[in-house]
Amino acid sequence: MSGLLSAIGALWAWVQYTFDPFCGPAGLFTLFGSTLASCGPEGWGDEIAFGVKVTVTLSLATLPVGLLMGFMIALAMQSQDKILRLAGGIYTTIFRGLPELLTLFIVYYGLQMAIQAVLNAFGYDERVEINAFASGMIALSVVFSSYCSEVLLSAFRAIPQGQYEAGDALGLHRGRTMRLVILPQLIRIALPGLGNLWMNLLKDTALVSVIGLTDILRQTGVAAKVSKEAFFFYVLACGLYLGLAVLSSGGLSLIDRWSRRAEARR
Repeated sequence: MSGLLSAIGALWAWVQYTFDPFCGPAGLFTLFGSTLASCGPEGWGDEIAFGVKVTVTLSLATLPVGLLMGFMIALAMQSQDKILRLAGGIYTTIFRGLPELLTLFIVYYGLQMAIQAVLNAFGYDERVEINAFASGMIALSVVFSSYCSEVLLSAFRAIPQGQYEAGDALGLHRGRTMRLVILPQLIRIALPGLGNLWMNLLKDTALVSVIGLTDILRQTGVAAKVSKEAFFFYVLACGLYLGLAVLSSGGLSLIDRWSRRAEARR
């Protein structure tokens, strides 16, 4: 059994190395050869590749949380309940008005202090530290959801009320009407705005470097300070962010085509 597990581990390591888009045999940083951006002990490729993975992981982790929060806030803002509408309006006003960096500091330092105070009240005096990745995800999710809710609210308002009434006439529960009738239209209408928000989210991940998370900007910044080649590494960071933006644009185009497939058939 141990031999089988070792073989599986070796195979997985080979697969990871072979298909690594950065430091694999045909990876981006491997193509640089023996330069400052190459992989291995002579370059910074491994560290920067790790930073790219952190940036992408943080963005992908933030997206569903922000979308769900934004969807719930949009529902609240078009609710018949005045309190829900007021709460949704206050939320979006606050987090669209605050700078993203300030929101990040409030979450990273303020939440840590709040948790520490609560624990101290129960007699727990050990120091509490909040994970930088979790703090970054929470802060970016809050900011993303505040903008996302406005995009989704506009999309909701673009869907005629008759769509809901038609669902009621067919005997559909409001939940099924939302899932089968409203959401497909909502995705198609809101997609351009959500695509812009995704691009902003990719750029905003650079803010987490100030709280010590090893993203693209922090890794290239460290490399620039140590090697004294600031221009080279910051241009490399620009190229990586632009590459992610191009890939995102291609993915968004595919999603847009998928959302409009019913129109194409007609």
